[in-house]
Order: sequence, then C-alpha cells, then structure tokens
Amino acid sequence: MAAIKAGPAAQDSPEPVDTGSLRGDLLALLERLESTMDAGEPVSLTIMQAGLRDPELCDFIETSVGPTGARLTETVRQAAIARGELPESADPFAYEEIAAATLIIRKLNGLSTDATYRAALVDAVLLPALRSGISAGQDGIFSGKPAPSTHRPHESRRT
Repeated sequence: MAAIKAGPAAQDSPEPVDTGSLRGDLLALLERLESTMDAGEPVSLTIMQAGLRDPELCDFIETSVGPTGARLTETVRQAAIARGELPESADPFAYEEIAAATLIIRKLNGLSTDATYRAALVDAVLLPALRSGISAGQDGIFSGKPAPSTHRPHESRRT
C-alpha cells in the first residue's frame, strides 16, 4: 500500500480531471492510472491486481490514496453529459471494467501502455462503449462493487 500511497494519486487534493472534453478526460484518467501503476512497480500492480478480487481493497485504495484513475469519476461523467458528449444513460461499466484491467494485463506481460496505446484504447474501445448508453446491468471490476462469481471451482461440472 505504501507504494501506491507514495504515487501521484496520493496528493492532498488531487487535481480534478477536467480537460474540456470526454476524450481528454479519459486520457487524463488513464495517465493518472498509468502513473499510479508505475509507483513502486511491481508492488503497485500486485495490489491493484488483488483489487480485482477484493472489492473492499479496491474501495480502500481509492479512499485512502485518492483517485487512482481506475474509476470513471461521476464528475467526469456528468461533465460529458452536460457537454452533450454522453447520453444520460452512460454507464461507467466500460471504463471501470476495461481500463485498469487492460493496463494491468499488458504491464504484467511486458507490453506497451504508452500514450499511443492509451489513445487507441480511448478511441477504439472506451469512447464507443461509453457513448452507446447501453447499461451493462452490473458494475465494473474496479467499481468497488462488482458482481461476485457464481463459479465454484471445487465443484465438478456435469455434462
């Protein structure tokens, strides 16, 4: 936890994300997330990966060190709705499910998560998904309240 607390998300009053456009805000959130992951790497990555399985840990990280960029803030969502960039029904699921998980997996596998990659992620995946207005019917993995698995690995499957 100390590695994440020492990172850029740990400012006393983290700067709110407001670049004037949804695309810019998403890129700023991903940059913050990238910086958070790079602080104390690989410890930070391990802690964030553990947050995938433990919603309480995910909440603890967000509340104790400040916004990491793993969640689409309500401020960003509402600003995009006010500017007409997103429908009222815009669901943060796409960002909270895809952004951090994708960056973690790429980092753990030694793949690039640079600005060019993050722009492609925003343009090809996150913006279209957020603009669709389709509700996922569940919360994203880094929302702090994702749906628990119903799969029980110790039970044998019957065919």
